[in-house]
Amino acid sequence: MITLEILFWTLLFIIFYTYVGYGILLYFIIKIRRILKIGNKTKVDSSYEPEVTLFIAAYNEKDYVEAKMKNTMALDYPKDKLNIVWVTDGSDDGTPEMISKYKNATVHHLDERNGKIGAMNRGMDFVKTPIVIFSDANTNLGKESIRRIVNLFSNPKVGCVSGEKRIIDKESDVASGAGEGIYWKYESTLKKWDAELYSVVGAAGELFAIRTELYRHVEKDTLLDDFIISLRVAQEGYTIQYDPEAYAIESASANVKEELKRKIRISAGGIQSVVRLSSLLNVFKYGTLSFQYISHRVLRWTLTPLCLLLLIPVLSILAINEGVLDFGLYSILFWLQFLFYAGALIGWFLENISIKIKLLFIPYYFFIMNLSVVLGFFRYLKNNQSVNWERAQRAT
Repeated sequence: MITLEILFWTLLFIIFYTYVGYGILLYFIIKIRRILKIGNKTKVDSSYEPEVTLFIAAYNEKDYVEAKMKNTMALDYPKDKLNIVWVTDGSDDGTPEMISKYKNATVHHLDERNGKIGAMNRGMDFVKTPIVIFSDANTNLGKESIRRIVNLFSNPKVGCVSGEKRIIDKESDVASGAGEGIYWKYESTLKKWDAELYSVVGAAGELFAIRTELYRHVEKDTLLDDFIISLRVAQEGYTIQYDPEAYAIESASANVKEELKRKIRISAGGIQSVVRLSSLLNVFKYGTLSFQYISHRVLRWTLTPLCLLLLIPVLSILAINEGVLDFGLYSILFWLQFLFYAGALIGWFLENISIKIKLLFIPYYFFIMNLSVVLGFFRYLKNNQSVNWERAQRAT
């Protein structure tokens, strides 16, 4: 039993550190640095206003073109310094023809569908501005988003800037919306602290920017282009900064089935990224960046879901040995674990009968997040994930 107890506390520590502990540790590190006035505050020159390219890789996005262009033209940035480039590999629904009607946008179309990363690799040859900003066709940007992103590049140490992904929060949200919205709010806080400590570890594909000269063609089978591109910029000695007021907003997934589909792909891509960025695990070479990367990303995509799975039988054995109904330490933790998974099951049931209780959607969403990692791992091993993005249905 001693061995099981040691295993239990080890598993619990890894789980706690991954989802809560790192945030607590980061908070205190930032507080201490602020007190000692050694914070990593990025200097911003608000007058910095170079020419930039808004780059949109699209596949059959006809329904979003008009709204995207309207939103883009309303952004607070000089129109003569904003180049709008669409790359539409494989689109056959009239997307390129619709874009071509706008004189202030350039469209580069190819009949063959090569996936998003293929479109990005091809399209970057047409970018001539010092900064390129990537955005999705189905997201709207905050009015000051481009200006706020560009201002951070006035610091020569900054090689990449990530905006914030915001989920439309509606009272009618299903589990995917309630859970995803809470998740991204927590992620936003961690990103702000990561940036202040040293660097964000990864950018949101809905809105991020890099110095054009730092773009390197990415392997054509890459699943998480935003993550790979941004972390490789950081590996070259630049930082990834973050501004939550530079944001892209979109609806949550239509339901948890759609959200699970999306997250399985992301998880498979996350594991692929950990393998391809294995050199970043070297804390002796990358120091603080490695610490942040392992704590914020690697554990979530590798060890922690396994720990959650192992915790179930280990805690059950300890609770039975102690007496499940005696309410000792292990039995109490056993029942708390039981209530958590029961809450996830009830959340699933309630969504299926269209009853909205957001509190129960939180454990359900957490469960879905970790289930997606396990399923994504097997998908990665099978190597049968297409690079052609199958967009999840979004809530209306």
